[in-house]
Formats: sequence, C-alpha cells, structure tokens
Amino acid sequence: MSYHVLYISSSSKPEEFSTSKQVGRYMIQQLLQKHPDAIVEELDLYTSNIPMFNYKLFSSRATLPTPEEYEKLSDEEKQQIKRINELCDQFLRADRYIITAPMWSLFFPAILKQYLDCIIIQGKLIDISQKNVKGLLDDVERKMVYIQSSGGTYPLVLSWKLNQGAKYLEEIFGFVGISSFKKVLVEGVDSIDITKEQVMQYAKEDVDHLLKRF
Repeated sequence: MSYHVLYISSSSKPEEFSTSKQVGRYMIQQLLQKHPDAIVEELDLYTSNIPMFNYKLFSSRATLPTPEEYEKLSDEEKQQIKRINELCDQFLRADRYIITAPMWSLFFPAILKQYLDCIIIQGKLIDISQKNVKGLLDDVERKMVYIQSSGGTYPLVLSWKLNQGAKYLEEIFGFVGISSFKKVLVEGVDSIDITKEQVMQYAKEDVDHLLKRF
C-alpha cells in the first residue's frame, strides 16, 4: 500500500528550535524508511498562504460563492477562493495526516484554526443539507497523528481537560470522517525535572509505537 501523507506544521519557530517540528520530522523519516514509496506533502502554515475568511468569501454556511457570486469578487478575493480550493484538494489527496503544534493557552496556534476554516467546506470535507451536516472523508481509511509540545507536564487525570487543542482536533476530524486519531504529547520541554533530550526520546518512542499501525 502506498501512503499519501500530508504533514502540517503550525509552529512559528524554525525546525531547529521547534520541538514539535523535530518530532514530526522524525516521524516522517521513520515512515519513509518503512514505506519508501510513500508520497509526502508538507505544509508549514506560518510560511504558506492561508486565507482568513470574511463574509464575502461565503455564499452561505461553510459554502464558497456560486459562479455568479464569484464574478463579483475582487481579484484578491478570487485568489483567496482559488487558494482555499487548493488547500481543500491537497487535504483530500492524502490518507495519512501528521499535524504538529505547540500548546498555546491550552489550545493550538490560531493559524491552525484559520486553516481548518479553509478546508472544512461544503462539498469538500462536509455535506450540508436542510436536515443535517455530515462528513465526507469516510470514503477511504484515513488516519491522523497530532504531535503537541508543551513546556509543562500534566497529570493523566487532567490531560483530557487541559489538552483542549488535541480534544478539539479529535472531535472535528472524527466528525468529517477520519477514522483514527492518535496523539503524541511532548510534555515537559521546559521542565527542570527532565531534560529536553529525554522528553524527545520519550516522544520518539511513542512515534515508533504508533507507526506500527499508521
């Protein structure tokens, strides 16, 4: 089986300074060792063009403009619509996803939510009818791993409450049809009780375990 992987990074730091990106890179490298024919596309949200939605880019709820409405848009707005379609199509091409992010305010950076607003679109990832909204990504088996770095460590009993970003992503991608969501929590990056190297090693061990069924 040939995997098509989309690696989405959402840290503002360059890779050499980003723990989440370093663990993500490790996962990509290990994946390619196991599956050298895998296709890997990379999307760094901080260096890519990720449009910010405004009302002019919607025809109705989560729906892009009709052809008639599109013609009334400015050239800049038309380019934004084109880019949104490109991001949607890129996401749909993949069947394996790796998302990396730091924990910010118990969540993830705003740029990742901005990206989600671009791809969770009518006729792409979801279908909106008068009765309900349903996901469209259950056409093939799709799997996702979310790698999150954080400066502190959190007791397992509180993890579900504090890791709001991971919880949100699991719920929203489960809704659109991605059947498997796993997370790697790279915790304690700034802790005085454990070295960063140890934290990274634990995270890599988690990655190795997840790759057996990715």
